[in-house]
Amino acid sequence: MSYRIPGSPALAVDLAGTGPLALFMHGIGGNRSNWRANLPAFAPHFACVAWDARGYGDSEDYEGTLAFDDFVDDVLRVLDHFGAERAHLVGLSMGGRIAMRAALLHPQRIATLTLLDTHEGFEAFTPQQRQDFVDSRRAPLLAGQSPADIADAVARSLVGPHATTAQLQQLIDSIAALHKDSYIKSLRATVDQVVLGDISRITAPAHFVVGADDRLTPVAMHREMAAKLGGAPVTVLSRAGHLSNIENAPAFNAAAVEWLAPRATLGSTPLHWPA
Repeated sequence: MSYRIPGSPALAVDLAGTGPLALFMHGIGGNRSNWRANLPAFAPHFACVAWDARGYGDSEDYEGTLAFDDFVDDVLRVLDHFGAERAHLVGLSMGGRIAMRAALLHPQRIATLTLLDTHEGFEAFTPQQRQDFVDSRRAPLLAGQSPADIADAVARSLVGPHATTAQLQQLIDSIAALHKDSYIKSLRATVDQVVLGDISRITAPAHFVVGADDRLTPVAMHREMAAKLGGAPVTVLSRAGHLSNIENAPAFNAAAVEWLAPRATLGSTPLHWPA
């Protein structure tokens, strides 16, 4: 079901299931629809919340600049709204960075981390890679193009060679639906935050998931992060690129639920959950 969390800005979310709270966070070019093939697999075990981050999808835009930690504040807003002391976080790409940052700043509120196709900050990229990331996305928008104008090229740069036409179109539609001004703010905030912090200080159990064909945040990058988190498990999904939960949803669902379900009770069941 669709639901709206009040506040400034108001956040649009999809809700499914019952159990301890699990918050699903999309990437920088996505929205909550990116989890539509995944929530049914988690719903038997968790009270699932898939958000449109501030300035995305059906969530409200906001005045002023964006600090990356504003997303973390929104994570706490979601937990507080539903009355959950601790939540499981499932984050794709930018959503994974939000999850790790939340675990660093508010360890008492975060039960586990499921981190997909993500990275710990642009320090892990060469200066040229950082520039290419920004130029391919922000420069055309500043030159007057719309998100729809860049959607096809950006989507094709992210998916792996085995993505179906429908999967590619889902990503194109997500990018085309971006709020231009808010997306530019997100690009600035995400690149300006070169490092998240010392992720080795994260105490929440973590599970990394990455597409075997992910060119933006490759497998080796995830193994390096996992080593910093005490040897956290890394699941590599075949036939998937940077959107592994979309490109190989059955494999992602099976691996993620198998790891997360036995840890469900580390999180809190919401005190306030719509009927």
